[in-house]
Amino acid sequence: MIPGLLHDPTGETSPFATNKASKPLVIITPKEISHIQATIICSQNHGLQIRVRSGGHDYEGLSYVSEVPFVVIDLIDFKAIEINVESRTAWVQTGASIGELYYAISRKSRNLAFTAGICPTVGVGGLFSGGGHGLMLRKYGLAADNIIDAYIIDVKGRFLDRQAMGEDLFWAIRGGGGASFGVIVSWKIKLVQVPSIVTVFTVPRTLEQNATKLIHKWQYVASKLDESITIHIIIKRVNSTSSKKGESNSTVQALFQALFLGGVDKLIPLVQEKFPELGLVREDCSELSWIESVLYIFGLNGVKHEVLLNRVIGEKDIFKAKSDYVKTPISEIGLEGIWPMFYEDGAKDSMMVLLPYGGKMDNISKSETPFPHRYGNLYIIQYEVHWYQEGDEAEKLHINWMRKLYSYMEPFVSKSPRSAYLNYRDLDIGVNNKTGYTSYKQASIWGVKYFENNFKRLTKVKTKVDPLNFFRNEQSIPSLVSEGHK
Repeated sequence: MIPGLLHDPTGETSPFATNKASKPLVIITPKEISHIQATIICSQNHGLQIRVRSGGHDYEGLSYVSEVPFVVIDLIDFKAIEINVESRTAWVQTGASIGELYYAISRKSRNLAFTAGICPTVGVGGLFSGGGHGLMLRKYGLAADNIIDAYIIDVKGRFLDRQAMGEDLFWAIRGGGGASFGVIVSWKIKLVQVPSIVTVFTVPRTLEQNATKLIHKWQYVASKLDESITIHIIIKRVNSTSSKKGESNSTVQALFQALFLGGVDKLIPLVQEKFPELGLVREDCSELSWIESVLYIFGLNGVKHEVLLNRVIGEKDIFKAKSDYVKTPISEIGLEGIWPMFYEDGAKDSMMVLLPYGGKMDNISKSETPFPHRYGNLYIIQYEVHWYQEGDEAEKLHINWMRKLYSYMEPFVSKSPRSAYLNYRDLDIGVNNKTGYTSYKQASIWGVKYFENNFKRLTKVKTKVDPLNFFRNEQSIPSLVSEGHK
């Protein structure tokens, strides 16, 4: 079975919040560094905010909409990629997409790759600066964990590399969100090694096929498996093939999907030993090259590699997403309380995606980068709801459904704070003031959920590099020195 499209909020998918927000006064598509520098200085002189767009995938549209007068710097033309096979490094400009990066790597080597996201149309700028995780995170960590240099233009228009910006700012942009600190134009990344053959599988199980017990068991094993394998779960409503006449024709399905950095002969015994209940058989598995596995996981199995160069894949819809971290397994009774919500009208095109941590993620300090969600997290949940009808009625139906599910999950997820992942942006958890000064206390409401104790250090870096808070949005890191608060 081939999985469907996971998620793609580009021009064809709109965060629901963008429907009510204003559009930019002007969109700048710079061709040279000097164009960006001039835009930063000019915008400050005229009292305008800027928003920087890499791939346009911010879950709340913060890279291209605002309720105050603003300018968009669209880095679509900053997409050069240079691969150095000998040093196993690459320079990639911020406007490149993940798909373009993956494709460029694959053209140079079958045994090199990069650990980043699943969706190929996502821009590297936002993904890298917010953390960036995919199905190799248990082996190699986040995208941000593999960044070794960067070029940024700061509030004064200076063009800085790692040495010139200093280690504090370099720390901040690897997981703290680049939009708070300047315009990042390029990243130097450390490529990772992959075998010539990797193995993928997709095993669908409905509630009638014991999905609840399988998800329950998965919680105990997925984060403890060999770090070369990541099994994530996509939970959604599907049409039931076993329903009797007169009964509901829908059920809930859990799609167990995996990437293993090795051959099928090693994978089968590994899964059969640790997770025999899944019933994995050789027929469920496919041996592919790494680049072919990227297409498979995204739902494009067998499609030409060049599709990764497309900026738009899929049909247009509107969506809302949220996230949670799970530190102790949810009971079967707790899981069973979720399923009735998937039959409600607001859940028609919704899903929960469960991605296990462990492995390399357990071995990186919580303070190594601003991304703090390391040891102690079994898995992250991404909640998504999609809809296709514009208007307040459809929006209310689906947003209320999402918030109801999120409320139900509260007892089962992380507490004090209830953590969230920056790249699954969620303005429900707190926002800055639209204009004027935002206090540390107010920003902490959302800041500690994304960054935990790292939030304080982020504010110190922000205060040093952008004291007047020029680079700001609804969830940007606040400066501790701002107008009205000296």
